[in-house]
Amino acid sequence: MSRPKKLDDATIDRWVATHPGWDRVSQTALAKTFKLPTFAAALDFVVRVGKEADRRDHHPDVELGWGRARFLWTTHDAGGITQLDLELAEATEKLAG
Repeated sequence: MSRPKKLDDATIDRWVATHPGWDRVSQTALAKTFKLPTFAAALDFVVRVGKEADRRDHHPDVELGWGRARFLWTTHDAGGITQLDLELAEATEKLAG
């Protein structure tokens, strides 16, 4: 299986412009914090995203707290954001409802 290639800045900027709440972090990752009503809801959300990440063999960095979950998507071996990161950020949005 070939690994995805890093996307150009214009492609990433267009994607971010059409996906509210997502930001570029250090030019190498996509990040968004989701607000949830309780810690249990945030944990459940992280687990659901984690299952999708495992299915795609691509895993985010996650910060979990009371009523919030923050996801950072990047492809370390590509040195930045790839199409796979965009796809999994979109999957994260769908799982958030």
